[in-house]
Amino acid sequence: MKNFPFHIAVWLLVAVTLLSCNQTKYVPADEYLLNRAKVEYSNKKDIPEDEVQSYLRQTPNNRVFGLWKMGLGIYNWSGLDTAKWLNEKLRKIGEEPVIYDDQLTSVSAQQLQLFFRNKGYFNAVVETKVKKAPNKKVDVRYVVKENKPYYLNNYSVNIRNRELSAIATDTARSVIRPHMLFDADVLNSERDRIAGKFRQSGYYNFNKELLSYTADSTMNNHQVNLSLGFRDFSRQSGDSSIRFFFKKYSIRNVIFYANSEANLASDLNSVQNLDTVSKNNYVLIGPKKKILKLDALIFNTYITPGTEYNDAMVQKTYSSLNTLPPVKYVNISFREVKDSLLDCYITIMPTKYMSLSTEVEATYTNGYWGMAGNVSYLHRNIFKGAESLSLSTRVAYELQDQVWAKEWGINAGLKVPRFIFPFLSYDYKKNIHASTTFLESFSYQSIPNEFETQNIGLGMKYTWIKQRYQHAFDLFDLNYVTFNISDNFKDEYLNTGIFNKYYYSDHFIMRMGYSGTYNGFNSSRPLRNYSTSRYSVEAAGNSLYLLNKLIGTIRESDGSYKLFNIRYSQYAKAEYNVTYNQIFDQSNRFVYHAGLGIGIPYGNADVIPYEKRFYSGGANSVRGWGESKLGPGVYKRTTGTARDYNQAGDIKLDLNMEYRTKMIWKLEGAFFVDAGNIWTIKKYDEQEGGQFQFGTFLNQIAIAYGAGLRFDFKFFILRFDMGVKLKDPTLARQEQWIVQPVWNDLAFHFAIGYPF
Repeated sequence: MKNFPFHIAVWLLVAVTLLSCNQTKYVPADEYLLNRAKVEYSNKKDIPEDEVQSYLRQTPNNRVFGLWKMGLGIYNWSGLDTAKWLNEKLRKIGEEPVIYDDQLTSVSAQQLQLFFRNKGYFNAVVETKVKKAPNKKVDVRYVVKENKPYYLNNYSVNIRNRELSAIATDTARSVIRPHMLFDADVLNSERDRIAGKFRQSGYYNFNKELLSYTADSTMNNHQVNLSLGFRDFSRQSGDSSIRFFFKKYSIRNVIFYANSEANLASDLNSVQNLDTVSKNNYVLIGPKKKILKLDALIFNTYITPGTEYNDAMVQKTYSSLNTLPPVKYVNISFREVKDSLLDCYITIMPTKYMSLSTEVEATYTNGYWGMAGNVSYLHRNIFKGAESLSLSTRVAYELQDQVWAKEWGINAGLKVPRFIFPFLSYDYKKNIHASTTFLESFSYQSIPNEFETQNIGLGMKYTWIKQRYQHAFDLFDLNYVTFNISDNFKDEYLNTGIFNKYYYSDHFIMRMGYSGTYNGFNSSRPLRNYSTSRYSVEAAGNSLYLLNKLIGTIRESDGSYKLFNIRYSQYAKAEYNVTYNQIFDQSNRFVYHAGLGIGIPYGNADVIPYEKRFYSGGANSVRGWGESKLGPGVYKRTTGTARDYNQAGDIKLDLNMEYRTKMIWKLEGAFFVDAGNIWTIKKYDEQEGGQFQFGTFLNQIAIAYGAGLRFDFKFFILRFDMGVKLKDPTLARQEQWIVQPVWNDLAFHFAIGYPF
């Protein structure tokens, strides 16, 4: 196994599968397999390829890595007798051949032509070129002759209503730009914008269909003069139509119906089963045993009695109420009750409040087997105000040299759907729409003949979402860690300098931090390239250090301050990760990732706490190394398979590139290249060669490559990756590049979810 030829085995497997695939096995006589379908056009700058491909009504079978029709090959392995279990499974897992349909080709050409004409290419012509081969395969090319497009020359607004005209002539917010392509989709988006903004001012009956464009292209130079106006309904039904559409409405009452899904309709007609609570023209009608408090519903509702109807507030109310844990779904409707007055009816369907889950697992750590169990409890409406209470506990035992190692802990969290902070107004708290979470935790761990440790945690954080961004702010996060270390462990690892003593000393962390995420994925345009990012910043110990300075606390002999007779941590840390998805089609994409992190100890600390430092290697980093088995710098491990606690750093760099492809059934494949390492910000005797230096860090970047399989079960991704070392910076310079890897140069990873 020392010279395991894994790469040869992989290519042999691929070759055998390719050779065994008769792609036209199940193509009927006088029919053809659609081999390729391609759209050819020139202006790819203004018209993205992902939009064009979506108009094809028939596409070929999926190609793995853009080359190999694996799904079709699996399907063709099946026999004719579909009653047999094996044949049935092969057809279910595989992909049925796509039989060429000339009618669908014709429809595709028509749709493409209409699409290009909507984009301003009024004279566009789509020609289909079909090439049928003797092997019963057909290639289809859609050749688009765009011809000269039409551009917008002059744009004007001809609307008498001052308020509507002001919205339409707002050039800063308008999506129409001078000399742009005469794009029908952009023009329609502008009508959406104008109507949406107008409906925010009380005009409940207004809609975008009342707006119309008049285009003049008689200049014969492919320039169009465009005018936006209001449809003339007065000729059809008199001035009453105009008054109807331009009538402002205000909200009189907001009425909530909250009940169980099964009995909602019957209970609303049965007075004895219902109870009514009202406050400031808000009314809650529901069972006598309240599902949700009226105050909680008011706080998450932005439709306000006494104010003008506002379409944006309706959508904001939908979003806010649907995020409440005890709510299954929400429906909002309006009814005209008096002249210019509306009653708002909000129907709330609750979900199950409580859930209990248990989990039992086998563990394997450094050659020792054990068992672990988890129990979790969740109540989504503990105080009838949509507050969520979560409790979880974990117990684990592992037999190590005839002695039991044990671990147990409990976590508790209370999430309140409000921004809890003193001295802030009710309106400010409502508009920010943040949730407040209180966290508590306790854990205990005992490793035979080594140490015992206890960790007590307490925290308070705020979370909120704004468009594509998610934010979290930790107002405070406390961790109190104590150790009881055996003399043997001290003598063997700590006193000899193998492990950093600080990692095994009592410490106190009082931190404050912010983290956020951005997701550029557009569900309506799933084939468009997009990026995501994660970023965070935190600091610890500053307020305690300032307090010590102000009150003149006497330092310890080592120059530090202590709290509860424990030296507290002081550091600053920041991290940023960005991922870019380059999508070729629905089955193939490149994903690029870059991550950078830095932490700096200062003041009352010489080193960042172990649990706050960075690690390299593992399923989400440089996958040619096991978890926490790379770095820092050119530091060499002092242990074999066991974790080396000195393999942690203050600076981290990750660079990854991964090609992902859908294969068959729920199976996806990937090839990847990873690079990166970690470094220390200071020079530590226990981490020789680990300090970051500008002149040497580039040569200390490790590189790995590999392949992986993923099972997409929709709710989660099950991932298996095999990484291979390509460059190991800890080796001598002439040996760093590993051209012929052996078994020890491989690392296998099992994980949930994508690595980035």
